[in-house]
Amino acid sequence: MNHPVTVLVITHNRRPELLRTLEKLRALPERPPVIVADNASRDGSADAVAARFPEMRLLRLSRNHGAVARNLAARLARTPYLAFCDDDSWWEPGSLSHAAGLLDAAPGLASVTARIVVEPGGTDDPVVAELRDSPLTGPAWLPGPALGSFLAAATVLRRDAFIAAGGFHPGLWLGGEEELLAVDLQRAGWWLAYSPALTVHHAPSTVRDSTGRRVLGLRNTLWFTWLRRPAPAALRRTLHLARTTPHDRATARAFAHALAGLPWVLRQRAPVPPWLEARLTILEAAQRAGNARRYVG
Repeated sequence: MNHPVTVLVITHNRRPELLRTLEKLRALPERPPVIVADNASRDGSADAVAARFPEMRLLRLSRNHGAVARNLAARLARTPYLAFCDDDSWWEPGSLSHAAGLLDAAPGLASVTARIVVEPGGTDDPVVAELRDSPLTGPAWLPGPALGSFLAAATVLRRDAFIAAGGFHPGLWLGGEEELLAVDLQRAGWWLAYSPALTVHHAPSTVRDSTGRRVLGLRNTLWFTWLRRPAPAALRRTLHLARTTPHDRATARAFAHALAGLPWVLRQRAPVPPWLEARLTILEAAQRAGNARRYVG
């Protein structure tokens, strides 16, 4: 019988990192099925995967779908759970089996997020403290602190919940795309949790465009805010971001792109109910006090 977790890897022009990650996944004792969604790489990534990892399913995409490539891969999976993985991260042996057990034991749990260890130093990612010290409350059956969002490359998700929620929104493409999906899952009655018993290793790619990712992250934060927050909260958060983000060209680009998308955002706007907005307000206060979300770089 196949392992109950399918690992979904998305990649774009990071052949060395991708091959390292796939070697790590191949060596896992759980032997999970792996689906690689190649976002139209031009560096030979897809051919290398086909040659070196024939047991893995390869999805060759004709254009860069960003995070939405995970949606396409998820529809090919035949297991109840999905483990997301970036091309510069990998799961620690045993973590996928443990995550499946946690989800088996909690039918109301949509996702469980792992501790993230940054390599080569082996230190905790700054976001781990935010996950561990989440201010949200939840039912006693949760395997760890209740979360308001998750990090895709460190999360195992219930496939049915992911598909029913629509997966990652195509409008956001990439960069903080998890926040919108996480809120929609909670709106549908699901819980999200953190478990320090699970571990993901992350060796940040040396070809990462940090400025480009900052632009996308800030743009998507604004779009999420305008899509789901009630008007007073949306205005408050927008003004806070305008005041506290660096006053530079990257920030200007992010706000310009966000404003350009306002027509479709307003058409799809669906503010959350008061009980969920109360949770978002609590999270917003905690995030301002933390150091894991800084739109710099």
